[in-house]
Order: sequence, then structure tokens, then C-alpha cells
Amino acid sequence: MRDLLSLYSKSLLKSGTLDLLMKKLIFGTAGIPLSSKGPTEKGIAQVRNLGLDAMEMEFVHSINISPEKAPLVKKAAQEHNITLTCHAPYFINLNSLEKTKLYASKYRILQSANILNMCGGWSVCFHPGFYQKSTKEEAFARVGKAIEDISKEMNKSGNDVWIRMETTGKETQFGNIDEILEISSQFDNVMPCIDFAHLHARTNGKYNTNKEFQEILEKVEKKLGKKGLENMHIHLTGIAYSEKGEKNHLNLKDSDMNYKDLLRTLKDFKAAGVVISESPNVETDASMCQKEFE
Repeated sequence: MRDLLSLYSKSLLKSGTLDLLMKKLIFGTAGIPLSSKGPTEKGIAQVRNLGLDAMEMEFVHSINISPEKAPLVKKAAQEHNITLTCHAPYFINLNSLEKTKLYASKYRILQSANILNMCGGWSVCFHPGFYQKSTKEEAFARVGKAIEDISKEMNKSGNDVWIRMETTGKETQFGNIDEILEISSQFDNVMPCIDFAHLHARTNGKYNTNKEFQEILEKVEKKLGKKGLENMHIHLTGIAYSEKGEKNHLNLKDSDMNYKDLLRTLKDFKAAGVVISESPNVETDASMCQKEFE
């Protein structure tokens, strides 16, 4: 792993994001808003025009921002006062028994984090992997070791963006709330990305009431302290699901996602951080949730 960062280490820009605790909950889009045309910088400007405060760069199929372009993205984010996060590629399985696939998975996370850091970003999230034929205990041990490797490499390079495993939408995927919180509690630069729609779909319709939202946030506080509530990276969308879990994303008003109670619960717990809308209409639901929260 020692040479994984060699392509980018000379260009890393210390941003101090690890020490950043948001003072409030801000809202943004997963990717460039639908109402925007052009490169990432224009998307950032449109996020500000919409009255939103954050944007998640979607590296899900490829890391589409080069080290040369990153300073332009950073400048745009600073000019428009937009908090940037990113979603690392989907092609990640930290529970893989194949060394080449495990290496590639860790590399993709580190590469995403490096580019995000160059862009002045805050938090990189990713789906950690699949159980496959492993027991949950075996998967937990392997994923935990991979996160340890990634955490050490990030520290060595001086990259202080947050590393965030995302809660996942199917029981076949590693990433229920307890697994994510337990591993997060073991490292200073690791925090969860809580996808409430995924938790709802993973349990075939649970985690959708005020009481259940409280349960989740109480778990966060118990495992990570107040810092966990003050430093949240949240995904929110409507979702279609079956007994097997997540099927596809929906606009909030076209789903049974109880987002109003969720937002009220987040406010009651004085949660702070970033809420990223992953709905198909992206900015419409981001703006709607922002207004509802306020």
C-alpha cells in the first residue's frame, strides 16, 4: 500500500477538514444539479444559485476530475462557499478474498479521497462491500482491516478528509448501522455516512418512524459521542424496495419515505453536517428538505 498515493502525493493540499465540525445541517445535491450544464465548476455555481450549500461529486463510475482540474473546482467551491463531498466508485469490495480486487478497492477509495482533498473537499463516502460467502464476523474483520490500511495511508499523506462507509440498502451488502458505527468508532479519521433510505429499504420498510429515527441517532451518539451528531454525512432520497432490499431511488413525494419526521428528529438532536439529496430530481428534493428543516 505504501506507493498507492505516489501519483498524487506531491499535489495534496492540506485543508484542515478533519477538524471541521459543521455548526448546522446544510443541504446539497448528489452531482451537478439537473438545471446546470457544463463542468463541475458551473455545477457548483448553480448549487449556490439554488440557495443550497453542498454538492457531492459523483465518482461512482470513474474519478472524473484530474489533479490538473482540481484547483479550478476548489476555487469555485471557495468562491461560492460550497461544501464538497464525493462518492467513490461503486466497484469496491473490502471483503474480497482476491488480493487484486481488495487492492483495487482500497486504491479507488484513496484516489477518490486524494482528488477530493485537492478540491478542498470534506468527506468521501463509499459502499464497503458484500458478505458473499463470508460470515458477518469474517466480513467485519476483513472490512475493518481494510479501513485500518486506508486510515493509515491517509494519515501518512496528510490527507485529512473524512473516510465514510455508507449504510447499505440490501442484506447481502456489508453495512448495517451497527457495523458501520463500530468500525467508525475505532479510527480518528473515520465516520459513518448514514443513508436513511438504505436503512429503510434494507429492513423492508422499517426505520421510518420518529421513534426509529431517534433510535438511529441515539446509537450514533452512544458510539461516537456528540461529535457523531455534529459531524454527519447523510444521504436522503425516496426509495423503492422489496423483501430483498433496495430496488431503485424515487423522488421523496413518490415514495413512503417519512422525510418530514426524519428532518424533525435531526433538528431535535441538534444534528449538524451535510444532507445530500440522491433523489432523481436532485435539487428539487434538496431544496424541499432544506425548507422543511428550516
